[in-house]
Amino acid sequence: MIESQPSCTDIFESGLMPCSEALDRIMARLPKISGYERIPLQNACGRTLHEPVISHINVPPHTNSAVDGYAFYAEDIPSSNTTELNVIGQALAGKPFRGSVQKGACVRIMTGAELPPGLDVVAMQEHVGVFENHIEIDSRHKRGQNIRLAGEDLKCGETVLKPGKWLTPADIGLMASLGLTEINVNRKLKVAIASTGDELCEPGDLTSPGGIYDSNRYSLIAALTRPDIEIVNLGIIPDNAEKLLDCFNQTGRFADMILSTGGVSVGEADFTKTVLQHSGQVEFWKVAIKPGRPLAFGQIDKAAFFGLPGNPVAVLVTFYYFVLPALEQMLGITDKPVVSKLRAKASENFRKKPGRTEIQRGILSRDEEGNWRVATTGKQGSGILRSMSLANAFIVLEHEAGDVKTGEWVTVQPFAGFL
Repeated sequence: MIESQPSCTDIFESGLMPCSEALDRIMARLPKISGYERIPLQNACGRTLHEPVISHINVPPHTNSAVDGYAFYAEDIPSSNTTELNVIGQALAGKPFRGSVQKGACVRIMTGAELPPGLDVVAMQEHVGVFENHIEIDSRHKRGQNIRLAGEDLKCGETVLKPGKWLTPADIGLMASLGLTEINVNRKLKVAIASTGDELCEPGDLTSPGGIYDSNRYSLIAALTRPDIEIVNLGIIPDNAEKLLDCFNQTGRFADMILSTGGVSVGEADFTKTVLQHSGQVEFWKVAIKPGRPLAFGQIDKAAFFGLPGNPVAVLVTFYYFVLPALEQMLGITDKPVVSKLRAKASENFRKKPGRTEIQRGILSRDEEGNWRVATTGKQGSGILRSMSLANAFIVLEHEAGDVKTGEWVTVQPFAGFL
């Protein structure tokens, strides 16, 4: 009788680490990188703030009108009926009214214009009667209406943004409103990417019989093309332990992270795990996840090392669930929009055995009643990259979950939060 060896079909294979434990161990091993750079404000979106931003001015700098209308004293508001106010001038944004305003008078004022001293009401132009040189107001108005106070948004001396903030377009505008032109951000993370395998060819250059085009490296380069990452493209490395060892050792001296795809299974030409054992430290190499079971994590010199599976879908699943959180921790990101999860009703039956996390590719939509529903993209093999291209969400079937029937609720993670 042939004795079976462990394989990806074994749910309770010895040595398989639950996803949550694997991620915890990864995060515990990877400290924030050191170093920062000073860059122009317009280039800072998508970077991580290195130091606090403190406002040295009030925003807005002066009390101003929130609407187009008329500014006057609250004392002039009638208790009933109406009263007339003489229009004695005009205040525009950037061109304030500099005269004095007496009781019983008002100033025509535009949105954003500085409020003349002492005036404490702005009536919308639609809420007054307008005549040639005076207006008529009624009792609907009250002190402070339609007025934006100096420092209402930001006060001088206030901490506006904290270190670790992943900068959004709104943050850039906020800092611009303070007059900033340059800021200090954490340096870029240097990530080296390699594909391994004698069968791989560059797109457009299929030169060997039985060869296949390398898609994994292109997927990862696309996923990592962001302002805070410096990509080092190591190309295709053949299935040769000596060449792998030399490449990884050299790269480990200058990169912060190495991503390699393929070569982490149990085949005779799967050298990546062996090389990692010889040149660095292996934390683990098998995780209870489908797709993505053969996942090696460790350290080579100064670089964190991830040996991702060779199948294209498994590469992207393990990247988003393990690599992305790790690199963002290394970048020092502590405040970033959350990758949302939601609950959706299954539009079909999902097969699932307890004992591992399964990440299926799904199409998320709303039904006529407004409920979220999700269906798979079809065949879910880890080599079917089209299942990722068609999808707009991951269907997350938790470690202990079993089969899911049509109409039952499942956890879904939209791609919009990742990309």
